[in-house]
Amino acid sequence: MPVNSVAENAFGTAGTICWTIQLIPQLWKTYREKDTTGLSDWMILAWSVSGAFLGTYSIVKNLNIPLILQPQLFAALTMASWAQCQYYGRGRSRNISLLLFLSGCAILGGFEVGTVYAVRPSFSRGDRSGTEGIEFFGVMSTVLITIAFVPQYLEIYQHKEVIGISSLFLMVDLLGVFSDLSLVFKSGNFDIVAAVTYSLVIVMDGSVLIAAWILNPRARHRRRQQRDESETSSPGPTFSANRNSSIMIETDTAAATIVSQSPVETATTTPPGGSSCLLEKV
Repeated sequence: MPVNSVAENAFGTAGTICWTIQLIPQLWKTYREKDTTGLSDWMILAWSVSGAFLGTYSIVKNLNIPLILQPQLFAALTMASWAQCQYYGRGRSRNISLLLFLSGCAILGGFEVGTVYAVRPSFSRGDRSGTEGIEFFGVMSTVLITIAFVPQYLEIYQHKEVIGISSLFLMVDLLGVFSDLSLVFKSGNFDIVAAVTYSLVIVMDGSVLIAAWILNPRARHRRRQQRDESETSSPGPTFSANRNSSIMIETDTAAATIVSQSPVETATTTPPGGSSCLLEKV
């Protein structure tokens, strides 16, 4: 593809916007439902850390401005989502969750600034250590993003459906393909590490969406069957049994009343033979 700085920045800007607003639906979903069941906080935390590694890589490799801003915004928003997981999912207090968010942002920001100043001089000189060092940050970002999906897949396996994750968030995240297109039009060698990172996110998000399209209808059907079976197996009305019982009680009561109201006649008779016996007549 020919070098085109306009296309490079246009696609980079589009990718940055998509990866910036992608987490807004997720943040809103969690806030509205006050629940993070099915959303792995470990995945969100790993994404935040991967953003710091990718930020260092983007700055030192001097990618276009949108691609440099992208990991910074992504890390901040994922850290906000992680704080929500601590508040709604882990039951931590609001102040503790806010403190964790601010501390996480400060740690990741300090880490990124320190690594940029540590690696950029040697990379700019063309030293092997600098080249290998910055490649490590790019590869580490890819590894973290990939591994981060493992606990989320475990959540999906445990619940047998995809819950807690905003489908809109995943669909917007798929538009990270614009970042890949931005790299295509960049001058110089094609950045394979960055392209693999963006592409893996697309593949992983797509797999979660496919799982949702397959598993969620099955889960709804299963719950509907269980509800129908529960209604079918529930005990029927007990009117007949109670009615029979009440009739028996009333009958016994009536009989007892008749007996109690009948006069008792006592007579003494003397049968032949001289013996007397007491006769009761009811």
